[in-house]
Amino acid sequence: MNPHYLQDPDDRFLSMLQPNYPLCRDDLIWMMDFIKKRVAEGDPRLLDLPTPRLFQNFHAFCELAMMIIHNRGKVDQEADLWLKSRLAEAACGLFRLPEPPTKLNPPTS
Repeated sequence: MNPHYLQDPDDRFLSMLQPNYPLCRDDLIWMMDFIKKRVAEGDPRLLDLPTPRLFQNFHAFCELAMMIIHNRGKVDQEADLWLKSRLAEAACGLFRLPEPPTKLNPPTS
């Protein structure tokens, strides 16, 4: 059993953003499902966000979805950093991040 399933969602998410943490497809799907559930439940943390911020969250969520659809292979370091920045952006408002998300360009590969 993956030890992450025993963690608090906040702890799991923050560990996924660490530079030395190797993201996998299951992590991305777990996080996107978590965000989807929070949106469907009308999480008050999201309801307090201004509309432009919600659009940024949605855009990052869509970028992640497209990356999952189109990329079936290993993720290099550039893509890993980009994915982590998109995760942080998509979940903005749901977690206390140590610093604001950084906008990175999509990986070129």
